[in-house]
Amino acid sequence: MEWMKKNILGIVVCLAIAVPSWYLGKMFPIIGGPVIAIIAGMIITMFWNDKKGAADGIRFTSKMILQAAVVLLGFGMDLHIVLQTGKQSLPIILCTIFTSLMIAWALHKVMHIDRNTSILIGVGSSICGGSAVAATAPVIDADDDEVAQAISVIFFFNVLAAILFPMFGKAIGFDTTSGEAFGIFAGTAVNDTSSVTAAASTWDSMFGLGNQTLDKAVTVKLTRTLAIIPITLVLAFLRARAAKKDGSHANGFSLKRAFPMFILFFIAASVITTIAIGNGVSAQVFAPLKELSKFFIIMAMAAIGLNSNVVKLIKSGGKPILLGACCWIGLTAVSLVMQHIMGIW
Repeated sequence: MEWMKKNILGIVVCLAIAVPSWYLGKMFPIIGGPVIAIIAGMIITMFWNDKKGAADGIRFTSKMILQAAVVLLGFGMDLHIVLQTGKQSLPIILCTIFTSLMIAWALHKVMHIDRNTSILIGVGSSICGGSAVAATAPVIDADDDEVAQAISVIFFFNVLAAILFPMFGKAIGFDTTSGEAFGIFAGTAVNDTSSVTAAASTWDSMFGLGNQTLDKAVTVKLTRTLAIIPITLVLAFLRARAAKKDGSHANGFSLKRAFPMFILFFIAASVITTIAIGNGVSAQVFAPLKELSKFFIIMAMAAIGLNSNVVKLIKSGGKPILLGACCWIGLTAVSLVMQHIMGIW
């Protein structure tokens, strides 16, 4: 009951934004429901400063509802296809992660950007946005201002990607009869799960592809998210070694904190689907769950829009924004080049 009191108002607000965004997205598929919800949330939050009673519910929606949406996407996805997609996209994932981290390291040196901020933006851009920042921050002992700056920068480029990438993909000639090329592009070039799902959903809506692009993009993105583990382990090791040298005590590393557990539920949902289909169950049985997943994505986008502050981001300094832009451009370019080399695009 206490949980309901804390969260109900924020959830209802996100729901109130999501319902018209869902219908408007169907009317204007070139924009899509997720993007409409993000923009609506951003506009509303400019006039709604005191969210005290709704803040908990908005946070719950942006995190837990989004994770639930990803888990629901697992239903209807054959595990054999999931494994094949992960294997297919692995070279692109490795190259994009390496590129983003190297750009962040180089600009940290050249432009004298704060070390922790550079690490957080580099890791967040290369892996999975806010989740990677949240996992990395305690490992490198980042303070609240550094975390807020990194998340703000990453969110800014998430929104740009969700809005611009579907139009960009069409302009450069991605196949519009299949979601494979754009799905891999979205899964490797967009950093946060929220914007990956938004961009992929928009592409599906634009060309009537059902869930093709969304399935591909989410699978690639979740494969990429697994890189949180080795990167945070390496950062924890480096910090522990540095702490040993100067005699201080480094924060301990928590695998549970670093690993996005919803990935396991996504895989479990895929296993259930694979077994069911293998035993003669029609794939259409899972269709309602996938529709619910799309609606949950729109709700999460509304929450993320409500949590944004573009004005504050712009005022907070140009160097971190430039760093985020360079990482974003580098990821995009490498993803496209690798797809071209591999014959996907």
